[in-house]
Amino acid sequence: MTQYLLSVHSSEDTVREPMSQDEMRKSFEGVMQLQAEMKSTGTWVFGGRLHDPDTATVVRMSNGEVATTDGPFLESKEHLGGFYIINADDLDAALSWAGRVTDLINAPIEVRPFAEEPGG
Repeated sequence: MTQYLLSVHSSEDTVREPMSQDEMRKSFEGVMQLQAEMKSTGTWVFGGRLHDPDTATVVRMSNGEVATTDGPFLESKEHLGGFYIINADDLDAALSWAGRVTDLINAPIEVRPFAEEPGG
């Protein structure tokens, strides 16, 4: 079984109508039901929603020393909003889960397999 990263992408250019309390509750319930199904089938490994990109700190080497800067690593209108790490038999199975996630949250999902570690 291969692990896949399902990354949820958001864009600053995407304007969405604010959700009502009822719409937010239904959306949250749908996501929780999908996550429960992932867990019950052994698909779920880990997942999380991220804070906005302006809360990011980038750590890099600069002149032999560790330096930190505020903000995202790349200047981009699109950013990582959250992710799931799942177990799937193959890419088709991972894409099926990603399709269900994108249907619930109405945001693009990038699906990428983890590389095997040498000797793993």
